[in-house]
Amino acid sequence: MKVMINRSTVTLIEGDITKEETDAIVNAANSGLRGGGGVDGAIHRAGGPAIMEECRQIGHCQTGHAVITTGGKLKAKFVIHTVGPVYMGGDKGEAELLACAYRESMKIASKKKLKSISFPAISAGVYGYPLHEAARIALSTIISYLKEYKDIEKVRLVLFDKKTYDGFKEELKKLL
Repeated sequence: MKVMINRSTVTLIEGDITKEETDAIVNAANSGLRGGGGVDGAIHRAGGPAIMEECRQIGHCQTGHAVITTGGKLKAKFVIHTVGPVYMGGDKGEAELLACAYRESMKIASKKKLKSISFPAISAGVYGYPLHEAARIALSTIISYLKEYKDIEKVRLVLFDKKTYDGFKEELKKLL
């Protein structure tokens, strides 16, 4: 599914984020930037040791914040590592922290003058965020950013499976 927001294209696809050719891909990282399971582990495996080396130098990233490293062996030039919140019922500031994770990633892309960025479904896997709520927050944050800033031309949401893709597609239709 593809939509235009100002001059930017937002695309939802089911796929593997490590194969993306955008300027940057976003990693759903842990706060220690140590690699791990899911998207994080896949990005570190596909990108090679250069990414982990830079992550070690950076050391830490707080929930809702983002940092950038090389893309290593990936097709993407950069990896923006952001830490989404662990879902703990929804009344502990999780929604704002998740929105911040997307917004901070977009800000880094803008600051680096990147034209394209690919996101996974941050916090919607092992961090337990309810899919539809995570999708609504992700999409509304991205759309708001693109309405205000016109420098990023292409945003792709690369969703791991059909269930996640369908959840994001439903929420995008509601927002439009």
